[in-house]
Amino acid sequence: MTALRRVPLIVWVFLLVPLAVEAFWVFWPAMNSFSLSFTRWNGVGAAEPVGLGNYQDLMSDPTFQTALRNNVIWVIGFGGLSVVIGLALAVLLNRPGRGIGLYRAAIYLPMVFSLAVTGLFWRVLYSPDGLVNFSLDSLGLGGLERQWLADPDVALYAVLVAAVWRQVGYIMVLYLAGLKGVDPALEEAAAMDGANRWQRFTRIVMPQLRSVNAVVFAVTVIDSLRTFDIVWAMTRGGPYNSTHLLSTYMFEQGFTLVNLGYGSAIAVVIFALAIVFIISYLVRSIRQEES
Repeated sequence: MTALRRVPLIVWVFLLVPLAVEAFWVFWPAMNSFSLSFTRWNGVGAAEPVGLGNYQDLMSDPTFQTALRNNVIWVIGFGGLSVVIGLALAVLLNRPGRGIGLYRAAIYLPMVFSLAVTGLFWRVLYSPDGLVNFSLDSLGLGGLERQWLADPDVALYAVLVAAVWRQVGYIMVLYLAGLKGVDPALEEAAAMDGANRWQRFTRIVMPQLRSVNAVVFAVTVIDSLRTFDIVWAMTRGGPYNSTHLLSTYMFEQGFTLVNLGYGSAIAVVIFALAIVFIISYLVRSIRQEES
Protein backbone atom coordinates (compact mmCIF):
# COMPACT_ATOMS: atom_id res chain seq x y z
CA MET A 1 0.00 0.00 0.00
CA THR A 2 2.88 2.36 0.72
CA ALA A 3 4.27 1.76 -2.77
CA LEU A 4 0.85 2.43 -4.32
CA ARG A 5 0.55 5.75 -2.49
CA ARG A 6 3.82 6.87 -4.03
CA VAL A 7 2.40 6.55 -7.54
CA PRO A 8 1.55 10.06 -8.84
CA LEU A 9 -2.10 10.87 -9.44
CA ILE A 10 -1.52 11.52 -13.15
CA VAL A 11 -0.27 7.94 -13.55
CA TRP A 12 -3.50 6.60 -12.04
CA VAL A 13 -5.48 8.81 -14.40
CA PHE A 14 -3.62 7.47 -17.44
CA LEU A 15 -4.21 3.91 -16.21
CA LEU A 16 -7.79 4.07 -14.99
CA VAL A 17 -9.36 6.15 -17.77
CA PRO A 18 -8.38 3.69 -20.55
CA LEU A 19 -9.43 0.82 -18.26
CA ALA A 20 -12.85 2.39 -17.77
CA VAL A 21 -13.28 2.91 -21.51
CA GLU A 22 -12.21 -0.70 -22.18
CA ALA A 23 -14.58 -2.00 -19.52
CA PHE A 24 -17.51 -0.02 -20.94
CA TRP A 25 -16.96 -0.77 -24.64
CA VAL A 26 -15.48 -4.30 -24.47
CA PHE A 27 -15.91 -6.18 -21.20
CA TRP A 28 -19.46 -5.11 -20.40
CA PRO A 29 -20.81 -5.96 -23.90
CA ALA A 30 -18.94 -9.28 -23.76
CA MET A 31 -20.59 -10.19 -20.46
CA ASN A 32 -23.95 -9.17 -21.92
CA SER A 33 -23.34 -11.54 -24.84
CA PHE A 34 -22.82 -14.41 -22.41
CA SER A 35 -26.06 -13.65 -20.59
CA LEU A 36 -28.01 -13.08 -23.83
CA SER A 37 -26.89 -16.47 -25.17
CA PHE A 38 -29.23 -18.11 -22.64
CA THR A 39 -32.25 -16.12 -23.80
CA ARG A 40 -34.51 -15.59 -26.79
CA TRP A 41 -34.69 -11.88 -27.59
CA ASN A 42 -35.44 -9.78 -30.67
CA GLY A 43 -34.27 -6.50 -29.15
CA VAL A 44 -37.75 -5.41 -28.06
CA GLY A 45 -39.27 -6.09 -24.67
CA ALA A 46 -37.95 -8.47 -22.07
CA ALA A 47 -35.65 -11.35 -22.99
CA GLU A 48 -37.15 -14.83 -22.57
CA PRO A 49 -34.85 -17.24 -20.71
CA VAL A 50 -34.32 -20.50 -22.62
CA GLY A 51 -31.41 -22.01 -20.72
CA LEU A 52 -29.21 -24.06 -23.04
CA GLY A 53 -31.84 -24.02 -25.78
CA ASN A 54 -29.81 -21.86 -28.15
CA TYR A 55 -26.79 -24.14 -27.85
CA GLN A 56 -28.96 -27.23 -28.44
CA ASP A 57 -30.39 -25.61 -31.56
CA LEU A 58 -26.86 -24.88 -32.79
CA MET A 59 -25.99 -28.58 -32.71
CA SER A 60 -28.84 -29.37 -35.13
CA ASP A 61 -28.49 -26.27 -37.30
CA PRO A 62 -27.08 -27.26 -40.74
CA THR A 63 -25.96 -23.69 -41.52
CA PHE A 64 -24.06 -23.52 -38.23
CA GLN A 65 -22.39 -26.85 -39.03
CA THR A 66 -21.42 -25.51 -42.47
CA ALA A 67 -20.05 -22.32 -40.89
CA LEU A 68 -18.08 -24.34 -38.32
CA ARG A 69 -16.61 -26.56 -41.04
CA ASN A 70 -15.76 -23.51 -43.13
CA ASN A 71 -14.03 -21.95 -40.13
CA VAL A 72 -11.83 -25.03 -39.75
CA ILE A 73 -10.93 -24.77 -43.44
CA TRP A 74 -10.33 -21.04 -42.99
CA VAL A 75 -8.06 -21.46 -39.97
CA ILE A 76 -5.96 -24.08 -41.78
CA GLY A 77 -5.92 -22.37 -45.16
CA PHE A 78 -5.72 -18.74 -44.07
CA GLY A 79 -3.33 -19.42 -41.20
CA GLY A 80 -1.19 -21.99 -42.98
CA LEU A 81 -0.82 -20.23 -46.32
CA SER A 82 -0.30 -16.74 -44.91
CA VAL A 83 2.33 -17.98 -42.44
CA VAL A 84 4.22 -20.12 -44.97
CA ILE A 85 4.18 -17.46 -47.70
CA GLY A 86 4.89 -14.62 -45.24
CA LEU A 87 7.84 -16.48 -43.72
CA ALA A 88 9.23 -17.34 -47.16
CA LEU A 89 8.99 -13.72 -48.27
CA ALA A 90 10.64 -12.54 -45.03
CA VAL A 91 13.57 -14.90 -45.55
CA LEU A 92 13.97 -13.82 -49.18
CA LEU A 93 13.80 -10.10 -48.35
CA ASN A 94 15.89 -10.19 -45.17
CA ARG A 95 19.02 -8.96 -46.89
CA PRO A 96 20.43 -5.64 -48.04
CA GLY A 97 20.10 -4.90 -51.71
CA ARG A 98 18.86 -2.48 -54.28
CA GLY A 99 15.08 -2.32 -54.44
CA ILE A 100 14.51 -4.60 -51.41
CA GLY A 101 12.66 -1.85 -49.56
CA LEU A 102 10.41 -1.32 -52.58
CA TYR A 103 9.51 -5.01 -52.69
CA ARG A 104 8.73 -5.01 -48.96
CA ALA A 105 6.51 -1.96 -49.32
CA ALA A 106 4.68 -3.43 -52.34
CA ILE A 107 3.97 -6.70 -50.52
CA TYR A 108 2.79 -4.90 -47.38
CA LEU A 109 0.65 -2.40 -49.34
CA PRO A 110 -2.57 -4.52 -49.31
CA MET A 111 -2.61 -4.25 -45.50
CA VAL A 112 -3.19 -0.51 -45.89
CA PHE A 113 -6.64 -1.17 -47.37
CA SER A 114 -9.54 -2.31 -45.23
CA LEU A 115 -10.91 -5.82 -45.62
CA ALA A 116 -14.13 -4.42 -47.06
CA VAL A 117 -12.24 -2.54 -49.78
CA THR A 118 -10.13 -5.64 -50.46
CA GLY A 119 -13.28 -7.70 -50.80
CA LEU A 120 -14.85 -5.29 -53.28
CA PHE A 121 -11.60 -5.18 -55.27
CA TRP A 122 -11.42 -8.97 -55.56
CA ARG A 123 -15.13 -9.17 -56.31
CA VAL A 124 -14.44 -7.18 -59.46
CA LEU A 125 -11.51 -9.47 -60.33
CA TYR A 126 -13.72 -12.56 -59.92
CA SER A 127 -16.61 -11.20 -62.00
CA PRO A 128 -17.46 -13.20 -65.18
CA ASP A 129 -15.66 -10.65 -67.37
CA GLY A 130 -13.03 -9.81 -64.75
CA LEU A 131 -9.27 -10.16 -64.80
CA VAL A 132 -9.19 -13.74 -63.46
CA ASN A 133 -11.33 -15.22 -66.26
CA PHE A 134 -9.66 -12.96 -68.83
CA SER A 135 -6.20 -14.20 -67.77
CA LEU A 136 -7.30 -17.85 -67.93
CA ASP A 137 -8.74 -17.30 -71.40
CA SER A 138 -5.56 -15.53 -72.56
CA LEU A 139 -3.46 -18.49 -71.36
CA GLY A 140 -5.62 -20.97 -73.25
CA LEU A 141 -7.27 -22.23 -70.05
CA GLY A 142 -10.78 -21.12 -70.90
CA GLY A 143 -12.15 -24.41 -69.62
CA LEU A 144 -11.31 -23.27 -66.09
CA GLU A 145 -13.39 -20.10 -66.35
CA ARG A 146 -16.38 -19.93 -64.02
CA GLN A 147 -18.43 -17.61 -61.89
CA TRP A 148 -16.09 -17.89 -58.94
CA LEU A 149 -18.28 -16.30 -56.28
CA ALA A 150 -21.49 -17.95 -57.50
CA ASP A 151 -20.18 -21.52 -57.47
CA PRO A 152 -20.72 -23.16 -54.03
CA ASP A 153 -17.81 -25.53 -54.65
CA VAL A 154 -15.14 -22.85 -55.08
CA ALA A 155 -16.57 -19.62 -53.61
CA LEU A 156 -15.03 -20.12 -50.15
CA TYR A 157 -11.58 -20.81 -51.62
CA ALA A 158 -11.87 -17.79 -53.91
CA VAL A 159 -12.50 -15.57 -50.88
CA LEU A 160 -9.67 -17.33 -49.03
CA VAL A 161 -7.19 -16.38 -51.77
CA ALA A 162 -8.17 -12.73 -51.42
CA ALA A 163 -7.74 -12.84 -47.64
CA VAL A 164 -4.33 -14.52 -47.85
CA TRP A 165 -3.20 -11.98 -50.46
CA ARG A 166 -3.86 -9.23 -47.92
CA GLN A 167 -2.46 -11.02 -44.86
CA VAL A 168 0.95 -12.20 -46.14
CA GLY A 169 2.42 -8.70 -45.96
CA TYR A 170 1.60 -8.42 -42.27
CA ILE A 171 3.07 -11.84 -41.46
CA MET A 172 6.15 -10.97 -43.51
CA VAL A 173 6.74 -7.82 -41.43
CA LEU A 174 6.43 -9.79 -38.17
CA TYR A 175 8.98 -12.36 -39.32
CA LEU A 176 11.30 -9.68 -40.68
CA ALA A 177 11.36 -8.13 -37.21
CA GLY A 178 12.13 -11.54 -35.73
CA LEU A 179 14.87 -12.30 -38.23
CA LYS A 180 16.66 -9.09 -37.29
CA GLY A 181 17.22 -10.59 -33.86
CA VAL A 182 18.73 -13.85 -35.13
CA ASP A 183 22.43 -14.16 -34.25
CA PRO A 184 24.33 -14.43 -37.58
CA ALA A 185 27.39 -15.84 -35.79
CA LEU A 186 25.48 -19.05 -35.08
CA GLU A 187 24.63 -19.47 -38.77
CA GLU A 188 28.25 -18.85 -39.77
CA ALA A 189 29.47 -21.42 -37.25
CA ALA A 190 26.95 -23.97 -38.53
CA ALA A 191 28.00 -23.29 -42.14
CA MET A 192 31.62 -23.88 -41.20
CA ASP A 193 30.59 -27.20 -39.66
CA GLY A 194 29.06 -28.25 -42.98
CA ALA A 195 25.37 -27.53 -42.41
CA ASN A 196 23.45 -26.67 -45.59
CA ARG A 197 21.02 -23.75 -45.87
CA TRP A 198 17.95 -25.82 -44.96
CA GLN A 199 19.65 -27.28 -41.91
CA ARG A 200 20.79 -23.84 -40.78
CA PHE A 201 17.27 -22.49 -41.19
CA THR A 202 15.50 -25.32 -39.33
CA ARG A 203 18.12 -25.88 -36.60
CA ILE A 204 19.47 -22.37 -36.05
CA VAL A 205 16.98 -19.76 -37.27
CA MET A 206 13.58 -21.27 -36.42
CA PRO A 207 14.39 -21.99 -32.74
CA GLN A 208 15.26 -18.31 -32.34
CA LEU A 209 11.86 -17.34 -33.77
CA ARG A 210 9.80 -19.05 -31.06
CA SER A 211 8.53 -15.80 -29.59
CA VAL A 212 7.58 -14.51 -33.04
CA ASN A 213 5.87 -17.82 -33.84
CA ALA A 214 3.73 -17.43 -30.71
CA VAL A 215 2.66 -13.93 -31.78
CA VAL A 216 2.00 -15.05 -35.37
CA PHE A 217 -0.05 -18.03 -34.19
CA ALA A 218 -2.17 -15.90 -31.87
CA VAL A 219 -2.72 -13.26 -34.54
CA THR A 220 -3.66 -15.72 -37.30
CA VAL A 221 -6.02 -17.75 -35.11
CA ILE A 222 -7.80 -14.64 -33.82
CA ASP A 223 -7.98 -13.14 -37.32
CA SER A 224 -9.28 -16.45 -38.71
CA LEU A 225 -12.07 -16.68 -36.15
CA ARG A 226 -13.11 -13.03 -36.40
CA THR A 227 -12.87 -12.73 -40.19
CA PHE A 228 -16.02 -11.01 -41.33
CA ASP A 229 -15.54 -7.97 -43.56
CA ILE A 230 -14.03 -9.64 -46.61
CA VAL A 231 -16.51 -12.53 -46.68
CA TRP A 232 -19.49 -10.26 -46.17
CA ALA A 233 -18.28 -7.83 -48.83
CA MET A 234 -17.71 -10.59 -51.40
CA THR A 235 -20.48 -13.15 -50.83
CA ARG A 236 -22.57 -12.29 -47.73
CA GLY A 237 -22.29 -15.96 -46.82
CA GLY A 238 -23.66 -17.21 -50.15
CA PRO A 239 -24.24 -18.85 -52.47
CA TYR A 240 -26.61 -21.13 -50.54
CA ASN A 241 -24.79 -20.42 -47.24
CA SER A 242 -21.66 -22.12 -48.65
CA THR A 243 -19.24 -19.37 -47.54
CA HIS A 244 -20.68 -18.62 -44.12
CA LEU A 245 -18.14 -18.41 -41.32
CA LEU A 246 -19.14 -18.31 -37.67
CA SER A 247 -18.71 -14.53 -37.64
CA THR A 248 -20.90 -13.92 -40.71
CA TYR A 249 -23.56 -16.32 -39.48
CA MET A 250 -23.50 -14.60 -36.10
CA PHE A 251 -23.99 -11.22 -37.78
CA GLU A 252 -26.81 -12.54 -39.95
CA GLN A 253 -28.64 -14.05 -36.99
CA GLY A 254 -28.04 -11.17 -34.62
CA PHE A 255 -28.44 -8.10 -36.81
CA THR A 256 -30.20 -9.19 -40.02
CA LEU A 257 -32.75 -11.59 -38.53
CA VAL A 258 -32.61 -9.81 -35.13
CA ASN A 259 -32.28 -13.11 -33.28
CA LEU A 260 -29.95 -11.66 -30.67
CA GLY A 261 -29.95 -14.60 -28.26
CA TYR A 262 -29.04 -17.09 -30.98
CA GLY A 263 -26.39 -14.75 -32.40
CA SER A 264 -24.90 -14.30 -28.92
CA ALA A 265 -24.63 -18.09 -28.55
CA ILE A 266 -22.59 -18.20 -31.78
CA ALA A 267 -20.39 -15.37 -30.42
CA VAL A 268 -19.72 -17.41 -27.28
CA VAL A 269 -18.69 -20.39 -29.43
CA ILE A 270 -16.24 -18.16 -31.33
CA PHE A 271 -14.79 -16.88 -28.06
CA ALA A 272 -14.42 -20.41 -26.66
CA LEU A 273 -12.67 -21.66 -29.80
CA ALA A 274 -10.22 -18.76 -29.75
CA ILE A 275 -9.41 -19.29 -26.08
CA VAL A 276 -8.89 -23.05 -26.54
CA PHE A 277 -6.59 -22.57 -29.55
CA ILE A 278 -4.47 -19.83 -28.01
CA ILE A 279 -4.14 -21.24 -24.47
CA SER A 280 -3.25 -24.72 -25.73
CA TYR A 281 -0.55 -23.31 -27.99
CA LEU A 282 0.88 -21.01 -25.32
CA VAL A 283 1.00 -23.84 -22.77
CA ARG A 284 2.84 -26.03 -25.24
CA SER A 285 5.28 -23.22 -26.06
CA ILE A 286 6.01 -22.58 -22.37
CA ARG A 287 6.65 -26.27 -21.78
CA GLN A 288 9.05 -26.38 -24.72
CA GLU A 289 10.98 -23.38 -23.38
CA GLU A 290 11.21 -24.89 -19.90
CA SER A 291 12.39 -28.30 -21.17
